Parts: sequence; C-alpha cells; structure tokens
Amino acid sequence: MIAGPALLSYLDELGLGSGPVEAEPIGDGHSNLTYLLRRGGERFVLRRPPAGTISRSANDVVREARVLKALAGTPVPVPEVLATCEDEDVIGVPFFLAGFVEGRALVVDLPPRWGAEEAKRAADGAVEALLTLHAIDLEASGLGAFGLPDGYLERQLRRFSGLLEENATRPLPQLDRVGDWLAANLPPTQVAAFVHGDFRLGNLLFDNRGDVSAVLDWEMATTGDPLADLGYMTAMWAEEGDRQTPMTELSLVTKLPLFPRRSELARRYAEGSGLALDALPWYQVLALWKAAIFLEGSYRRYRAGASEDRYFAALDQGVPVLAAAALTRAASA
Repeated sequence: MIAGPALLSYLDELGLGSGPVEAEPIGDGHSNLTYLLRRGGERFVLRRPPAGTISRSANDVVREARVLKALAGTPVPVPEVLATCEDEDVIGVPFFLAGFVEGRALVVDLPPRWGAEEAKRAADGAVEALLTLHAIDLEASGLGAFGLPDGYLERQLRRFSGLLEENATRPLPQLDRVGDWLAANLPPTQVAAFVHGDFRLGNLLFDNRGDVSAVLDWEMATTGDPLADLGYMTAMWAEEGDRQTPMTELSLVTKLPLFPRRSELARRYAEGSGLALDALPWYQVLALWKAAIFLEGSYRRYRAGASEDRYFAALDQGVPVLAAAALTRAASA
C-alpha cells in the first residue's frame, strides 16, 4: 500500500504523527488487509478490504470497527480504534485506524526463548479468551445489536450454501455432500453468545510470557452459537499426523509436542462454560466446510487477477483438499 497525499492529509487532521508515512503489510491474513503505519516515531495500524471483488458482509471493515468499539469496554483484549473512514477518496476503499498492540501471532514456530511453559500458557490463554468472550452479557455490552441470537446455525448454512454457488470456479461435489450432511444433522443451540467467527491461534497476539495481548480480525463476528467458535478453533488446531490443508498451514506451530491436543482444549472449554460438547464434531465439520467455501472465493479473486497472493494460487489444489477433510470429518462424526 502506498501512503498518498490524501492519507497524509487525513492523518494530519487526526493529529496522528507527522511527516512521511512508511506502510508495510503485517499478519498472515488473506481476507481484509492489515498494514503497519510508521509516522514520526509513532505507529498505527490500518485495516482495509482486499482488492478485487469482495463480500460485503465478510469484508465490512466499518462494521468491524464498530464491533471493536463495543468490545473496548469488555474484558476481551482488543486494539483501540482511533478513526473510521468511509470516504473512498482517501485510499480507494473504506478503512479504519487502530492503535498498535505489541505481541506476536503464533503460526509456524515459537518465539525465541519460548518453551513448554509459554506454549501451555498460550494455549490456556486462547481457551480463556474464548470463554471470556462468550460470557459477555449481550444486552449490557451492546453486542446483541450485531446479530440475531435465534437461527444462527440455519443462517450459516443458507449463507455459505449461497456463497458456494457464487464462489465456485469448478465442481466441488464434496462440499455439496458436506452441506447436505450438516443440514441433516443440525444440533440445537444451547445458549446465545457473541461469536468471533474466525477464532484461531493465528488471530491472537501473545506477549513474551505467553499471555494474550489482543484478539484480532473481527470481520465475521456476530451473535450466535458459541460452539461454532470452539469448533472452528479446534478444527484449525493442527496435530501431528493431520493431513495438511490450507487452514492447518496457518497453525503449524500447534503440531509441536509442547502444545495440548484438540481434545484437551475442548475439555478445558467444557469445564469453563458448562456446555455439553456431544455435537462438537458437527461444529468442526461446519468450520472446515465454511473455510473451504470462503477460500474458493479467494481462489476466484486470484484467477480473476485481483490478487497475486501465493497462498491463493495454491488453492487450486488446496480447496479440494480442505473439502475432502470436511467430508472425512463428517463421516467419522
């Protein structure tokens, strides 16, 4: 991203730094894009939609900024929103600015000098962050305004079935079969909570001790079924022996023996939430199915020339692999 005169003027109006701006992409995100801005010794973060055709619901950064502002008064650690800009004349798309949070995301390897204690602390912190999020009072926090508590799972199936038709660049019969299985085995929702929608280790920042310093990427957040988040986190938590998919590529670090297994994460969540996890495999299948459909949309953007992301290029084979993983998980469930 090039910081042009319009962005400089916008930052001047806000009193954010002075002089020229250095901008560099940060994070492993492949949907909405995140940039670190350095200006006059100060650091800020700019969050914007990707280039090319986007999903209005999934890539709505203005809504994401509103979610972050609502979460600011809760125990969930999130970046501070400094400004939201809907004027596309500034950088060509809507965006928001947030305060920079020190920390490191865990994707492929551990930070220097980390050992078993820090890895365990990070895993425990991830589960605790999820429990904290799901315990927030929807009405008192105002988060209940971001979605309807009833019918969340049904809406997810309708929405992603529609996205599959919209995103598909080739026949994907395995995803059709998984969608049919999900509809036929729909579990009842036990409680309503605010859900992140993309809760995985790579969307958390950790400090040097292994404590969670921020939860990032709230573009999919809404009111819904909290087990959808647990299903997503555990489905994306890579273990030794797992077949590699485009999603486990984003959490290879959890294959290290220092990290607990998926079953241990689920047990800790069950103890903290009091929810029954009999249907957790269904939610894990849902997570894999949704991820495959969403990534097929990313592959469509790549094929259309709207992105040069090498991760998207590999989705030619990666999406069918993820679809097969979803079907295998459904069969074993």
